[in-house]
Amino acid sequence: MELYEELCGILGKDNVFTEEPMSGHTTFRVGGPADFFVTPEEEEQVREAVFAFRQAGVPFYVVGNGSNLLVGDQGYRGGIIQIFKKMNQVSVCGSRLHAQAGALLSKIASEALTKGLTGFEFASGIPGTLGGAVMMNAGAYGGEMKHVLTGARVLKVSGEIEEVPVEEMELGYRSSIFAKNKDVILSADIRLEAGEPEQIRKRMDELREQRTAKQPLEYPSAGSTFKRPEGYFAGKLIEDAGLRGFQVGGAQVSEKHCGFVINKGHATAKDILSLMQQVSDKVFIRSGVRLEPEVKLLGEF
Repeated sequence: MELYEELCGILGKDNVFTEEPMSGHTTFRVGGPADFFVTPEEEEQVREAVFAFRQAGVPFYVVGNGSNLLVGDQGYRGGIIQIFKKMNQVSVCGSRLHAQAGALLSKIASEALTKGLTGFEFASGIPGTLGGAVMMNAGAYGGEMKHVLTGARVLKVSGEIEEVPVEEMELGYRSSIFAKNKDVILSADIRLEAGEPEQIRKRMDELREQRTAKQPLEYPSAGSTFKRPEGYFAGKLIEDAGLRGFQVGGAQVSEKHCGFVINKGHATAKDILSLMQQVSDKVFIRSGVRLEPEVKLLGEF
């Protein structure tokens, strides 16, 4: 109760929840309750909430829209700090965009289109927020965040808020320095180029059509479930192992795209995790390649 009251004092009672089901905050649509779930509206609230959790000795985890996350059925014994709809502003100045970490990539791409700026089309269909995209150096169709980022504003472990230039982010395949040092991304700056709005829209439409045709967007999922092994494609390895449509409970390897694990209906987190583990084992037995999850695992399964 003491921590709850402190969080309410920082964020306001409307932004503090207890025993919040995470199934409503992940794109897999599974996950048990988090002890605390808070939704800050500004940087200072993020800093004070982080400090409160640390002072209380309560673990915490920062999420966006939960598009790359699998939370266990028993939930998370700690605090979830959601930086999403209440911190999602995007502003444009010339060829530069500044966006808060909770802004969806689709929103940023739409704003770029409106201003006639090209270079962000690759991210228009990625179902995540800017914070997660920076953290994981998200990419698709030949583009990556490292190609367009110039810097980010982060809450350091020390409690200070600092600007970090892209050169210091150590952006690699689905990795960054932030994934290692636990800094919290608050906002980021993007530099694009002037382009023709019709051509930008055409490219975004083309990518949308490709996604719709090849990906199981009609089912809850977390996007690509496994990292791409060097020299291979995860989906091809899974298909070659005869696992297209393989199912555990309500979780299934998509019949449309083997790189996706989907919630076919009423799946549990345990179903999804078991399927992922079995797929990894079966692929290893057949090919000698060990698939590693791209999806983050959190909480008690």
